[in-house]
Amino acid sequence: MAKTMAVNVGSSSLKFQLLEMPAERVIANGVIERIGMDDAIVTIKYGEQRSAEQLAVHSEDNAHVTHTKNGKKYENILAIKDHQQAINFVLQQLTTLDIIQDFNEITGVGHRVVAGGEWFNHSVVVTDSVLEKIDRLSDYAPLHNPANAMGIRAFQKLLPNALSVAVFDTSFHQTMPKENYLYSLPYQYYTRYGARKYGAHGISHHYVSQRAAVMMNRNLSELKLITLHMGAGVSITAIEDGKSIDTSMGFSPLSGVTMATRSGDVDPSLVYYIQEHEGLSNDDMVNILNKKSGLLGISTISSDMRDLLDVQDTNDHAQLAVKIFVNRIVKYIGQYIAEMGGVDAIIFTAGIGENSIPVRQMIIERLSYFGIELDVEANNVRGQEVEISTAASRVKALLIPTNEELMIAREVESLK
Repeated sequence: MAKTMAVNVGSSSLKFQLLEMPAERVIANGVIERIGMDDAIVTIKYGEQRSAEQLAVHSEDNAHVTHTKNGKKYENILAIKDHQQAINFVLQQLTTLDIIQDFNEITGVGHRVVAGGEWFNHSVVVTDSVLEKIDRLSDYAPLHNPANAMGIRAFQKLLPNALSVAVFDTSFHQTMPKENYLYSLPYQYYTRYGARKYGAHGISHHYVSQRAAVMMNRNLSELKLITLHMGAGVSITAIEDGKSIDTSMGFSPLSGVTMATRSGDVDPSLVYYIQEHEGLSNDDMVNILNKKSGLLGISTISSDMRDLLDVQDTNDHAQLAVKIFVNRIVKYIGQYIAEMGGVDAIIFTAGIGENSIPVRQMIIERLSYFGIELDVEANNVRGQEVEISTAASRVKALLIPTNEELMIAREVESLK
């Protein structure tokens, strides 16, 4: 069967999943972190379970393969100067580890692209024109689109015979009505510059909404859902009739709720006030809003929710950061319930959503007023697809691990 690679390139990372299609069987998945540094971290999981005696152990410096209950795991720490080298290394390891025998086995590569603007309301085969538009949309997602385009070009160079497909995080949100995506600015800024809400994490929101319908044994078209993608980046989406009708992120992935290092919604006048008094350039201010705010900025100690929960009982700043995080999410949920005139289920996904038992509990307890009741025992899990509300709950609460890579691979398959 043909193999498809789903790729997510970040500013300093490369995540991938290799799937056998159309069977949707995961062959391998991995990540390279800290690209551009001398101690980049490589992890590749692959293979069927074998005994320790059957396991080949690689001898190069820092590299080793270990046996896990689900197969094998290759780990290495080495210098990787750029994304081109990272992609070269991944493809080399696919053959070195006998995951594939030949690059031609990979017939499609799907790339997550954060910003598609109004040009792309669905996935497309990558052409020179498509790449040029992705480059031009970099102003909409300056931390993401340049890296996404770089990854596309690098894979095209090494796998010229594979179908290259761009899958846009914003395309799922192109169904929002105008009253939800337009800002109350002079209309000319929309027509001239595309100044509007685009959202993000659309691939994830789309996937978990489909899974929710399956879990609830109902048609997606008859459901009102609120999906909470809570990781380092956080976005909340109202989904009605299987379509996004509103979402918390805006023109860029900076707005919305409090995130790991991103501020979320801030009064623009306050931004200007701080710039003036601190003598900051525009770039300085954007950097603060993106990389030094959110949980990190409020807590002053960490952007990682796990760290804050560990010390919240003894650290007032950590406790405040957690409270603000929950507060902002609850506000958006309430807004979306009002917009849709009700809700059938609230879905938790991504790093915090899938793994933080206390954060899910805090959010659901704040929402008890409209009939959602937490099953404390069911909620005591991480990374499992499960209902975490009681049988008596009028609104379901669902934990659904996201699978953006599978959605990307499906999009590639649909365009072959």
